[in-house]
Amino acid sequence: MEVRFRGGANRLEFLVGDITKQDTDVIVNAANPGLRGGGGVDGAIHRAGGPAIMRECDRIREAQGGCPTGQAVITTGGNLPAKYVIHTVGPVWHGGTENEPALLAGAYRSSLTLAKERGLRSVAFPSISTGVYGYPVAKAARVALETIREFLLAHDFGEVRFVLFREADREAYLAVWREITG
Repeated sequence: MEVRFRGGANRLEFLVGDITKQDTDVIVNAANPGLRGGGGVDGAIHRAGGPAIMRECDRIREAQGGCPTGQAVITTGGNLPAKYVIHTVGPVWHGGTENEPALLAGAYRSSLTLAKERGLRSVAFPSISTGVYGYPVAKAARVALETIREFLLAHDFGEVRFVLFREADREAYLAVWREITG
């Protein structure tokens, strides 16, 4: 499904697929605060992108100690079709009692802001925090989509693509989108 904003200047798309194969300007990595790679989306991006991504993560870690939850940093895309990777850290789910929605919104907002500041016009997101961090997909989708909708309504950006792991996740995102937009 594809949705257009601002007279067609911005586009939002939902698909099931492999984020490491996206030909967008940038893909977003659901990273850990230490930027050390890991499992899930993070591990897949590092494996597909090669060692250049980790070398830049090492430099970022040396300069600023990593990436705080709700923030984002950018590296090369290495061997990926995308030119860049934005690494953002979503919150671990603790039942919604530890500011998780605001932190998750920050992860999406800071990723989009960083892309826009760099002149990047297409970005592919995974479902941040819904894997090992345990954030319920429907709750995470609501935060993600409200944040992205607000951003796309306010900015001439380009394309935002959600690349989801399973059809059930895509359906959850679409259901939330329909609720948000009436």
